[in-house]
Amino acid sequence: MLKRPKPKSRKRDPIPPGHRFDGSVRDVNSEGQGVVAHPQGRIFFVPGVWPGETGVFEVTSLKGRMGFAKLLSLGEASPRRRPPPCPHHGFASGSCGGCPWLFMDYAEQLARKEQSVTKMLQPLNEALTVAEIWASPAELGYRNRGQFKTDGQRLGFVAANSREIAEVHDCLVLNDKNRQTLKDLRAQLPNSPWRPDRAKAWTTLDIDDHITATEVSAHQRRPFRQGNSAQNQRMRTWLKDRLLEAGSLDHVLELFAGSGNFTEVLVEVGCQNIVAVDSFQPAIERLNKRALSGVTGLSCDLDRSATAAQLHKPLSSAALLLLDPPRDGLKNIGDYLASAKELRTIIYISCDLATLTRDLKVAMTHDFELQEIQPLDLFPQTPHVETLTVLGR
Repeated sequence: MLKRPKPKSRKRDPIPPGHRFDGSVRDVNSEGQGVVAHPQGRIFFVPGVWPGETGVFEVTSLKGRMGFAKLLSLGEASPRRRPPPCPHHGFASGSCGGCPWLFMDYAEQLARKEQSVTKMLQPLNEALTVAEIWASPAELGYRNRGQFKTDGQRLGFVAANSREIAEVHDCLVLNDKNRQTLKDLRAQLPNSPWRPDRAKAWTTLDIDDHITATEVSAHQRRPFRQGNSAQNQRMRTWLKDRLLEAGSLDHVLELFAGSGNFTEVLVEVGCQNIVAVDSFQPAIERLNKRALSGVTGLSCDLDRSATAAQLHKPLSSAALLLLDPPRDGLKNIGDYLASAKELRTIIYISCDLATLTRDLKVAMTHDFELQEIQPLDLFPQTPHVETLTVLGR
């Protein structure tokens, strides 16, 4: 008896780049892009739109079950949408893209960031209420540092979703000192020494409000600083209060210490036997030169699995752990906590919700409980949110 062939499953019609469709924005992702569902079900990420808005979209690229699209025309706009005050703002080729939420009212930005923190962290302790987000005192003119890209002819930032320089004549998020530095650097164009090597797409020029244009050197990193001075001071004040509440003033381990932004607070409240660690050796060299009382600075790669064993002595005696990692978080946090038998308090300051959530879950397997969640807006006009947390054992 002949078997009948199974009917072939119907494949969805292809959605090629250039395809246009009507859709509505149902959410924003961690990169600040709108989440839009195609009528066939595929999810597309679209910059420059907000939840609740509708429009006509054009597919730009596909990636697995997801894709990317651009807004062609806006149908129903959010009542919180506003005209961007910067002429360089945009999402097309040549636009800056450094302030992807500049088109949205600041209060709405804050509400969305607070919702994101609650969504990610509330499940870790449902009895805990996420504190109201701390707004930046200034939504423009706050940034104390920056990095420009130049090819010797143009100077600006990297255009959104590209490897192209988006030339800028001004930048509204820079503070006044840095805006002047930008103007003075542009006055040096064209500049042959700024031409990149063949292997590089551009030359980097790092600035902050401690230097002028005459002190800027190509490919020379500036010491790390939190990019918003007013909000950094608020974090330092919050940290001081939490340290005094913790009462764990002897034997402190600080990871990702940099050149001592939060180490200074540890010293100020009277902490003793502070071991401050960072992966960037020049930062630790600067910290050690300051000779802060009771502080020993160490340089080692915190992402290496062997580093926890290397730090066994300070880990085994530490009652307090303070960490402020980059966006990757501390991937091997479990290795550190396994050796920290005397540890009672963790203060974790994070710039990335996903890696913070991952690391807090690991800490909870070592008998720590999440006790405080305080969001803070360090970078207005962007989807980034800083989160200050306290865990107790």
